[in-house]
Amino acid sequence: MKTEFFIHWDGLRTKEENRVLVLAATNRPFDLDEAVIRRLPRRFMVNLPDSPNREKILRVILADEHLSPEVDLKAIADRTNGYSGSDLKNLCAAAAYCPIRELIEREKKERGLVCSSADIRPLKMEDLLYAQKQVCSSAKLDSSLMQELVEWNEAFGEGGNGSQNNNKHLSYFM
Repeated sequence: MKTEFFIHWDGLRTKEENRVLVLAATNRPFDLDEAVIRRLPRRFMVNLPDSPNREKILRVILADEHLSPEVDLKAIADRTNGYSGSDLKNLCAAAAYCPIRELIEREKKERGLVCSSADIRPLKMEDLLYAQKQVCSSAKLDSSLMQELVEWNEAFGEGGNGSQNNNKHLSYFM
């Protein structure tokens, strides 16, 4: 099966007018077959986002949310070292439940009170800080897996092999 797949993959390059882009992603590149690695000439590591990129990700996730003026996304980004984009999304979702929970509690206390989505207060900084205590990073920066990824990138990735380009980072949402 694998051999047939590679034969077809190699056939992708035979017709000049039919261009195909193969884009692959994995969090375990060291488990890839050497034949796959040979067929993927460009390899680079997309690391966990740094603080400025976490702030950009938070801005994208919260773009349509009603935020209180006191919300400081830079401060949240600085507090979430090691968080992936998915972790930040989970943090924002957890924070968004805070005003909704308050509204539900209010409805329970005041029988007969009917609230609508217009009654939901803006998201506050304290909601994001509370959520940060509930949602932790799914990746550990000092884990053996992260170390393996860095080593693989240095050996086989773009900028590897002792190149001066090792400090290049990809930026999200430029």
